[in-house]
Order: sequence, then C-alpha cells, then structure tokens
Amino acid sequence: MVIGVVVYFYFVNLKHQDTASLTVDYTVEAIAFIKEFENDHKAANKKYGEKIIAVTGVVTATEPADTTINIKMADTTTGSYLIFAFQEQHMPEAKKIKEGDNVVIKGSCSDGVYSEILGTYFISFKRSTIEN
Repeated sequence: MVIGVVVYFYFVNLKHQDTASLTVDYTVEAIAFIKEFENDHKAANKKYGEKIIAVTGVVTATEPADTTINIKMADTTTGSYLIFAFQEQHMPEAKKIKEGDNVVIKGSCSDGVYSEILGTYFISFKRSTIEN
C-alpha cells in the first residue's frame, strides 16, 4: 500500500523538462509525417512514440479552450491530422498562431490512432512549443 502511494505521488508531482530546451529526435514535414502513419501506424508509433519531433506545416485549425489552445495541421485530402497541446509557459506564443500560418512546432509525439468513426488518423503531441 505504501509503495502504491509513493508511486502515485511521484507521478502526480513529476515535472517535465521544457520541450524548448530538448534536442529534436526527428524533423519532419506535416503531410509526409501523416502519410507515414496512414501507411503503417504501428511502425510509425514504434519509431516516433515519446520522441521529440519538430514538425513543419500549415496550421489548418486552432481550438481554444479556457486557458489552453490546441493547434491542428491536417491533410485536407484524407482528413487525417496532427494535434498539438502546449506547455503552460508556451501558451502566449501558441495563442498568436492563426489558421494558415506556416510554423514549426516541437513536441513529444504521444501516439497515432485510427478513428473508425471518422475514418481518419490523428497523431497527438504533448508539451509542444513554437519553434519559429
């Protein structure tokens, strides 16, 4: 029981290093990156999961919610998309991004998932920051 409580508090209080200071594992272009997941999402998840990726692309949507914002880059031919969630300290710069902006976003790739309902892939990123 005590070990469980210690592990719980460790993960609750775990602080992540600022993504802006981390070294990039891969630099990719958004549409080519999406295609890689569409072609073989299992291999892509294995290759990119929890890696720091710098993605260059055009913003297709911004989704503000309370104190946060999510930014999307989509393949308009398939509907598949990347979605980036930002670290709190990078929220002000993320909120300045507009649809149509060409940007580089660096973040930790969480996972690529196929949605049976939508018939598309979505690849999520956490702890993101704007690079340009």
